[in-house]
Amino acid sequence: MNTTEITAEQLWADVEAVRANTPLVHNITNFVVMNYNANVLLALGASPVMAHAHAEVADMAEIAQALVLNIGTLEPDWIISMQLALQKANACGIPVVLDPVGAGATAYRNRTLTELMETGALTIIRGNASEIMSVAGLATPTRGVDSSADSGAAVNAAQDLAASMHCVVCVSGADDHVVDRHGRWLTLSNGHPWMTRITGVGCSATAMIGAFAAVQPDPWRATAAAMAYLGVVGEWAAEQVIQAHGGVGSLQIKLLDGLQLMDRASFIARLKLALHD
Repeated sequence: MNTTEITAEQLWADVEAVRANTPLVHNITNFVVMNYNANVLLALGASPVMAHAHAEVADMAEIAQALVLNIGTLEPDWIISMQLALQKANACGIPVVLDPVGAGATAYRNRTLTELMETGALTIIRGNASEIMSVAGLATPTRGVDSSADSGAAVNAAQDLAASMHCVVCVSGADDHVVDRHGRWLTLSNGHPWMTRITGVGCSATAMIGAFAAVQPDPWRATAAAMAYLGVVGEWAAEQVIQAHGGVGSLQIKLLDGLQLMDRASFIARLKLALHD
């Protein structure tokens, strides 16, 4: 395998690049997470737009620096909008990030994913273990949008998917795994279990990947930077909330604070990153 060195300093430089450049991230995402995803991108320093109408998605993709597609709440018109935006994004050469929410749960979701993958090129795919294994064509039980498999169990499927789709694949979970078709593979081990009890954190990770891919031309590194930053911030935020005797409602707000205020020294000191040969 080909392993490329990557450092905490490099990932922090990508955080600063997002803050400095305020990339416009076009999201066609689901009703449940739309507001929180937008707030996460704003706290990060990016500029979110949530546009899904047929009449404007191509124009919006043309002026954006990244496109994020999320199939969480499917609707036929939105699928057409995703296809139109994907085609325009490919024509403009901007990165496209796919979140296959609930992949494998229904035949409709699987057909939608097949249609999207046949419509155009994807730069990055991020999902939990069950979703990634389903997209890769492996049989695995799913429970709606929740994963029924450990993230490590999906690494081989992620590597196969990255090779077949010529893209970067991220498997999120207690450990996040980021792989690409060149054999690069890293693991991130920050975060906190409470993050899974807030609707939209996983989808926000995908939106963040879009922001990082807009400023970092290497999609593997961009994905690593986004997931590393969210994991470190989430871990810090949970500690702050627990010390204050708060719960997951407070964590939702503290997570936004951390995305805005996290500093270089804290990020580098906390980051848990492992590269694999």
